[in-house]
Amino acid sequence: MRRAGLVRAWRAARRRGLGGRAAAGEAVRAAAAAVPVPVRRLLVHEARVTASLVRWVARRPHGVGPGDAPVAYAGGQAALVYGLLFAVVVETAVLGVLLARWPVAHAVVLVLDAWSVLLVLGFQAACAVRPHVVGADGSLRVRYGALVDVAVPAGSVAAVRVERRFASGRPVEVADGVLDLAVGGQTTVTVELAAPVEVVRPLGGRERARVLRLYAEDPRAAVAALRAGTGTGTGAGLR
Repeated sequence: MRRAGLVRAWRAARRRGLGGRAAAGEAVRAAAAAVPVPVRRLLVHEARVTASLVRWVARRPHGVGPGDAPVAYAGGQAALVYGLLFAVVVETAVLGVLLARWPVAHAVVLVLDAWSVLLVLGFQAACAVRPHVVGADGSLRVRYGALVDVAVPAGSVAAVRVERRFASGRPVEVADGVLDLAVGGQTTVTVELAAPVEVVRPLGGRERARVLRLYAEDPRAAVAALRAGTGTGTGAGLR
């Protein structure tokens, strides 16, 4: 059925006068549009995680241009992530011994555990190569791996300060106009905006936030870079 839908979309595009390549592209886009948004988001996330592993090995951060200041946050969760990775490896070794008599079950579990290892490494890689970014033009890009990417236009930052807060909810939380991007259960920098920005949740839901709370490994350096780029001065106070 899916192949038949692609063919019908391709033929419809051809009847409208599009060339073969353009018609194929439109057919693929039409098929993608029919996939539920959460599924599309998950597929895109998987692709970005895989690409992040390559960037991590090559030491090529994503979205950091000349004059931009990257703000690292992945170190705040490294112990937790690598602890989880160790647990997965130990589980793989133990199950390998227990399932040695059943080759098919052993192979299935091995594949699943290997995929789990790649996902854990990819998650950490995505956080490492996709830092927050203070743009040379005073803009701000707030991210959490390949899950969240919020763009704050230049001139929209009203105040910024070092503020350590402990989060009790999920790593990505939007409530009452406040976006919390907690790493290791805490945030260290609070950014207040002159106007709310759109936040796209990991599964596609959309919210508006006027206060951004994020984690930075060096919060004072992050605040200093943001103030220098946005001209907010020191009125908010470094604490």
